[in-house]
Amino acid sequence: MKKICVFCGSSPGTLREYALGAEKLGQVLLKRGIGLVFGGARFGLMGRLADTVLAGGGEVTGVMPSLLVDREVAHPGLSELLVVDSMHDRKALMAELSDAFVALPGGLGTIEELLEMLTWVQLDIHHKPCGILNIEGYFNHLLAFLDVAAQRQFLTDHHRSLLLDSDEPETLLDLLQDFSSPAVNKVGWILDVNNTIGGNK
Repeated sequence: MKKICVFCGSSPGTLREYALGAEKLGQVLLKRGIGLVFGGARFGLMGRLADTVLAGGGEVTGVMPSLLVDREVAHPGLSELLVVDSMHDRKALMAELSDAFVALPGGLGTIEELLEMLTWVQLDIHHKPCGILNIEGYFNHLLAFLDVAAQRQFLTDHHRSLLLDSDEPETLLDLLQDFSSPAVNKVGWILDVNNTIGGNK
């Protein structure tokens, strides 16, 4: 892995452990010589992560739609800031630049970006690993929701297993590095499930 895209909040959150976790992830990226791709903001966990990698001499690429740059939220010290037209363009470029995706604590944007990248694996659009750094159990409810979705056959067990998680950056990066995603025919699975449980009437 040469570059990892990290989705995270532009807020620091309520617990100091969130910022410390972002800093720790940045240190692990530096240790392994992995570049950072992120949303480009100078605030919150985004800023803490970028500052850590930059301070260690690492490469940091920000990708930001022009509407956010115009609001002066862009980090001023990045190795590279790529300005795009829209949020859709932002995700597409982040996906193109990155070899894996990680989510730290964040809000709606963080969850939306992570789940879109995960959905793209499910649909065979890409086969890059997706993971979460589950600091202080922040994502426990999301993981429980995905377990229920698999139990009730809105996800295959394989698709449920696509989202990797750990509360330690070193362990998470090992999981990402070792990830292998054999293709699953989603259309065939949908037909099998509908035949098995009778479909939606």
